[in-house]
Amino acid sequence: MEKTFVDSNVLIYSRDNTDGRKQRVAQRVLEELWTQGTGTLSIQVLQEFYSTVTRKLKPPVPKEYAREVVEDYLLWCGQTTADEVKAAFRIEDESRINFWDALIVACARRNGATRILSEDMNSGQSIAGILIVNPFSTP
Repeated sequence: MEKTFVDSNVLIYSRDNTDGRKQRVAQRVLEELWTQGTGTLSIQVLQEFYSTVTRKLKPPVPKEYAREVVEDYLLWCGQTTADEVKAAFRIEDESRINFWDALIVACARRNGATRILSEDMNSGQSIAGILIVNPFSTP
């Protein structure tokens, strides 16, 4: 089965009550990936999720609950090594994207993902052989 890498914005929207449509989409996508066993992500994504939902959401998610969510999704984490950082430098230069997005692409590739679900990158674009998909774009 093909793996799908999940960017932090998908996790964040699943807990954010300010946009009901995006919350429902994020929850549905995450549930499908969980059921199929095809989701993957990185520590970087979980760090951004935790920081955002406990500090920037109104009201913030309680730290205890956010920590439980992080612990659940640790099952999806692949290892990020110096090789991914070096690959991110190449991807950043070749694709002209920011370093943090390039690191996500590098980690997705290492984790065997064929697509990345993200609102922050250009949907439909292929970067380093991985398709970017915005799950929130309306057809």
